[in-house]
Amino acid sequence: MTEVGSLRPRAPKYRLYLDESGDHTFTCLEDSSRRHLALLGVWFELSDAYPRFAEGLEKLKRDFFGIRPDDPVTLHRSCILNRKGAFRVLKEESLREKFDEALVRLVDDASFTMVCVVLDKKRLQVQYNAPFHPYHYSIQARIERYCRWLVDRGAEGDVWAEARGAREDRDLLEEYRRLRASGTRYLKSSLAERALTNSSLSLRPKSANIAGLQLADILAHPVKQQALIDRGIIPPPTVDRFGNRLAKLAYRKFRRQGSRVDGYGRVWL
Repeated sequence: MTEVGSLRPRAPKYRLYLDESGDHTFTCLEDSSRRHLALLGVWFELSDAYPRFAEGLEKLKRDFFGIRPDDPVTLHRSCILNRKGAFRVLKEESLREKFDEALVRLVDDASFTMVCVVLDKKRLQVQYNAPFHPYHYSIQARIERYCRWLVDRGAEGDVWAEARGAREDRDLLEEYRRLRASGTRYLKSSLAERALTNSSLSLRPKSANIAGLQLADILAHPVKQQALIDRGIIPPPTVDRFGNRLAKLAYRKFRRQGSRVDGYGRVWL
């Protein structure tokens, strides 16, 4: 019989949720909105921090859109901006302002860590005759930092992303399996296998109403834009829009080394 005192404590468990802003193609690269791909990941501790955030998100949606058991509201940035579907009610200015404030408080109160990888596809195309797949190249940098963060804390975790289409999903699943089994230039396979508990990436459709994926969706574009502003690649807006406010608020969630964010929580490729 195993002595109680000899039992090892269970490793803390985390989950990384991924979303992107931009696309993986090499077309129209003179346009900054097409030239830069950002892959954003947020991760939560699963026993306490994530359930609190998920319940807070559901309460926010109940407060503004009512109880909809058969047709749940899923936060999607473009639908919110364009007031589509359930978000039509936000055309009323006072309600929109209350919704924005509630969403800001929810993100501010949530306990998560964030990494954003910003890839310059034009630079990648010039640098290599046969450039890497931009999304796969970005996800390597994203997961390298997640794994190191987990290993440093004696923790383990898995990775979830939104389903993007049959071919894209198949290629991404293969890339994740290769990364976990073989590692990368900067991540040993032994560390990847120790840190990552899922041998296959978990893909979920938007309709699955996953709280972590919704958070990644609403943050990906504002965080990318703020990164480009901070780098001097695009000019700052003349009006402090809600997206800029959300990105600045989320800045303190970045993974960092001391006070340093670039290279740790914000990565440039």
